[in-house]
Amino acid sequence: MDKGSLHFETLLIHGGLEPGPAGATNVPIVQSSAFAHETAEELENIFRGRKSGHVYTRLNNPTTESLERRLSLLEGGIAAVATASGMAAITTAVLTILRAGDEILASSSLFGGTYSLFRDTLSNYGISTRFVDPTDTNALSEAVSDQTRLIFVETIGNPKMDVPDIAAISAVARQTGIPLMLDATVTSPYLARGRDLGADIVIHSTSKFINGTGSTIGGAIIDCGTFDWDSPLFPHFAQFTKKYRQFAFSARLRKLMHKDLGACPAPMNSFLLSQGVETLALRMERHCSSALELAHFLRAHPTASWVNYPGLPDSPFHEVATRQFGGKYGGLLTFGLAGKAEAFRFINGLRLARNLANIGDAKTLVIHPASTICCDYSPDQQRLLGVSEEMVRVSVGLEHPADIIADFAKALNSL
Repeated sequence: MDKGSLHFETLLIHGGLEPGPAGATNVPIVQSSAFAHETAEELENIFRGRKSGHVYTRLNNPTTESLERRLSLLEGGIAAVATASGMAAITTAVLTILRAGDEILASSSLFGGTYSLFRDTLSNYGISTRFVDPTDTNALSEAVSDQTRLIFVETIGNPKMDVPDIAAISAVARQTGIPLMLDATVTSPYLARGRDLGADIVIHSTSKFINGTGSTIGGAIIDCGTFDWDSPLFPHFAQFTKKYRQFAFSARLRKLMHKDLGACPAPMNSFLLSQGVETLALRMERHCSSALELAHFLRAHPTASWVNYPGLPDSPFHEVATRQFGGKYGGLLTFGLAGKAEAFRFINGLRLARNLANIGDAKTLVIHPASTICCDYSPDQQRLLGVSEEMVRVSVGLEHPADIIADFAKALNSL
């Protein structure tokens, strides 16, 4: 059967998966740090790229390669590289493209870890970042400078819950000859494929919805194969474009940055992530439907001062989210209470939802971002990221929605 004709749900289970030894239907866990070869000539050919093969798990591993094939297929990409975490994916991908003196044009409502990487860490190495409201495409277009070499946005801001028009941003990227990198962690490829939205490179923290159980950490970089790296803006790609053409980014990524930075996943983690891939569609359906129910409940509750969820009809991002994500809006939402004290009392009053720093778990998760994942930022910086003292972020899990709502109702009614 032509796998290109299969529905997404079927691709999750069969796409990119090759038969294992003895008829195994799950990808084998190849728990080995290195791989032996019969002759010195064979190993030399692998190192020189004249023959495919496995050398060292920091570079490639059969279990991890299986995960990479599956993720690339799901995103419509030409290649993928799995990493040890979502932040490792962003760091490795960005450093593959940028050099000292270059600039990133990034969403001002990024996840806190990405914001810190761009603002604090990369700036120490001569890479600057200009933060722009991603929902204002005109402002983003005007912010492109002679030093801009990358546009970076998220499908849905975490935790601001803003939704940029990615097709419009992609048009800006095409007009200026700059690649668009899209962090699609919050939506997953089930809501929308990054390539279809106009991205050149897609990033996932696979620790989240792709894994789905909170059991492991991982990241992924998917090359959509849509950007022409044979450009005077990227002279350091010349040797890769000449030899690898459409695969220039993937080649530079794997043969240089991924090899040198060493942020590879353990084979067991790749196996656990592959297990999560197979149930992604079923889980995302439940995440999305339950999040919408919870958002409507919170909107009607007198204790919640506001609710941010793009699935609500009065959300300023409802129209663009509906168009981009096929009438589904993800499993993440935020809402406000009277202040920090009330947010803490609410969280402490929950019995079903867990208070921890993650999203995309089978369990419903809550956190107070201002005092945790964004605690090192000033009030002005927190506002830029969409964070406030009264905000609670919710990652809606797979429990029965009535039980989630009952848990929230009891905690809210006790305030």
